[in-house]
Amino acid sequence: MTELHYFNITDLAKLLAARAVSSVEVTEAQLERIALIDGDLQAYASISADSALLEAKRADQEISHGNYRGALHGVPIAVKDLCFIKGTRTMGGTAVLQDFIPDYDATVVAKLREAGAVILGKLNLAEGAMAGYNPKFAVPYNPWDRSLSPGGSSSGSGVATAAGLCFGSLGTDTGGSIRFPSSMCGVVGMKPTWGRVSRYGILDLAPTMDHVGTLTRSVADAAIINEVIAGHDPNDLTTLPTGAMDLSAACDSGVADLRIGYAERYSNEGVDPATAAAVAAAVDMLESLGATLVEVEIPNLDKYVIAWRELCTSEAFVAHSKYFPSRAPEYGPWFRSWLAHGQSRSATGYINAHRQRLECNAVIAAAFSNIDVLLCPAMTTPEQRKSDPQYFGEPMGEINAPRQRFTIPYNFNGAPSITLPAGQNSNGEPISVQCVGKPMREDSVFKTAAALEQSNEYRTRHPPL
Repeated sequence: MTELHYFNITDLAKLLAARAVSSVEVTEAQLERIALIDGDLQAYASISADSALLEAKRADQEISHGNYRGALHGVPIAVKDLCFIKGTRTMGGTAVLQDFIPDYDATVVAKLREAGAVILGKLNLAEGAMAGYNPKFAVPYNPWDRSLSPGGSSSGSGVATAAGLCFGSLGTDTGGSIRFPSSMCGVVGMKPTWGRVSRYGILDLAPTMDHVGTLTRSVADAAIINEVIAGHDPNDLTTLPTGAMDLSAACDSGVADLRIGYAERYSNEGVDPATAAAVAAAVDMLESLGATLVEVEIPNLDKYVIAWRELCTSEAFVAHSKYFPSRAPEYGPWFRSWLAHGQSRSATGYINAHRQRLECNAVIAAAFSNIDVLLCPAMTTPEQRKSDPQYFGEPMGEINAPRQRFTIPYNFNGAPSITLPAGQNSNGEPISVQCVGKPMREDSVFKTAAALEQSNEYRTRHPPL
């Protein structure tokens, strides 16, 4: 029988609604598990035990009085430490913000609270939501294998979700930061359409490419949380004027009406053989379930992907201009060099990079002209964990364009995507499949991912903790 801490939200919600288990009991169990094993995993940046128990008690009272708010009511959730929580330090993995305490909740946090979720705490991340870590903060360990990378930058979100330290988490993704940790930690990562989810009260990295999304242990759970956090927000004028999404219904509607795209060269060149095989097998599975297979061609995207650094460093420098360069020594070497690179960029360089972004968007749009969903990897290959001295001491290097050809293009165009576990390679390392949709068509990617998940035994496995 599945242990309680590994229950999916879908199943836990039924128990909470029926009062077969209380939110206080579940929250206490989560806090005990965090105290027991997170010292080794280092997923949490801060834990809000007292407020979490108060929220759980309130949820139990409301449910007992017939005021059931929905599937997140009483469910313990954690958020990446970029999300403002009123009265709680929000540090973004940066020492310059280690004493910053916001006086309001991020919109996504407020929406979780309105749905009755219990906020357990804030999760560690790479500094500034990039790649290196600040020496003042912990680097999470992959719960499947401590020698493997946990993925970044939403590393704590991936680790906590996989290890049963929360029932789901929020992450952000600017160039792969939800999809890499979900792939490496064997969980479901959902990056919605840019503008679907408010970024109000979220620390910026590169706001024209930042996406707020989820990491969960099932596709259905991703649907539940994304239904709650999505929607127009007058505090974020970049949010789209869209209504509610019924993603849970999409999960149950099948794939017979979908055209599934597969770009063989794109998905195979330089890719871990087991990952490439998993993508091909997923395409075959969807075709057997009634989807229409469409072979597409995606050319080499390296020249476009490289432009991401120009855009991201420039926008990050602006986002951190209050502290950089005036407090540059407080940043770790990696992110400090990232910001310095952005400071040195010119308007001409940024404009040329933006032109490359638009050209890449056109290439991807052409590939999607006759398909609904593209199946491809999220990562070229699983990665080893660096040592802490490497994470803390190395400056930024060159962008590895082939490594990020499956992520950056869909930050450029803001398309929705779900990354889900697909097993392990011959080395026992987690591998994944990515389902990418057209902007505003989350329903298509949820249909696809849910169908694939049902055929994948890996969804029932958990780390050997």
